[in-house]
Amino acid sequence: MRRLKAKPKTRIKTGLEKSIGENSVFYPYLYLLPYALFFLIFWVYPLFDGFYVSLCRYDFAETQRTFIAFKHYISLPFDPLFRASFINTFIFVLETTPLIIGVGLAFALLLNLSFLKGKTVLRVLLISPFMLSIAAVCMTWEWILGSQFGLLNYYFSQLRLPTQTWLLEKGWSLFAVVLTTLWWTVGFNTILFLAGLQEIPDVLHEAAKIDGAGRWSNFWYITLPCLRPVLLFIIVMQIIASFKIFGQVFIMTGGGVLLRAHVSWCSISMKQDFSIIVWAKLQPLPGCYLSS
Repeated sequence: MRRLKAKPKTRIKTGLEKSIGENSVFYPYLYLLPYALFFLIFWVYPLFDGFYVSLCRYDFAETQRTFIAFKHYISLPFDPLFRASFINTFIFVLETTPLIIGVGLAFALLLNLSFLKGKTVLRVLLISPFMLSIAAVCMTWEWILGSQFGLLNYYFSQLRLPTQTWLLEKGWSLFAVVLTTLWWTVGFNTILFLAGLQEIPDVLHEAAKIDGAGRWSNFWYITLPCLRPVLLFIIVMQIIASFKIFGQVFIMTGGGVLLRAHVSWCSISMKQDFSIIVWAKLQPLPGCYLSS
């Protein structure tokens, strides 16, 4: 006689299990929860807290905040240090943006040549500085451009050339910051341009050669228009990055040269009572100089 197997009892799911089960609309958001927590704790909260702090007068000695509303922002246009900082920032953006983009495009065109040997090594050498921290980059160039024990001045003296105070004079210090920024970031733009160049079909270049187009016409009427999306992206990102400059100036010059080399991203004036708080590095916009 066959024995009938008892059917296994099915457990009734609770309301919580139904709402977060695999078939629930909320289930995919569980995978985003760890990132969302980090995003809220380490980005959103500091953003709003930094904005609130910028509306207060802060006493470092007593760690007390006094709410003063928008007095800091109202006083900005009348502060000579902030005006000079804003001008310095625009000068830096106007000098570095075309330079870094142009050099990056030139390197990309060079690396895109079919007959060039050692492309992989050159790519690694170009992108390697971008992997370094801003502190490492600035300390390296500060060692190279130092006025007393700098490597560049050492070779100048060996060649009987006059040495320069690269980081202590207004003109040379701006040149040093621009050169450091170029060396640090040009590799990233080069890789982006190179990716865009490799996406251009070879058929277009071959058709242009058949029609008698030279190298300049080929570049101007085929390469450059095809690079327009990549070029627009790089221009926007480069302008934003240039407006956010702070580390190069602060580390290399101590904020003491480019008109006592402040830039508007984080123009800081430390007073004797230390009653100053800066809302900086929290938004991709020019920072604020806040005086009490």
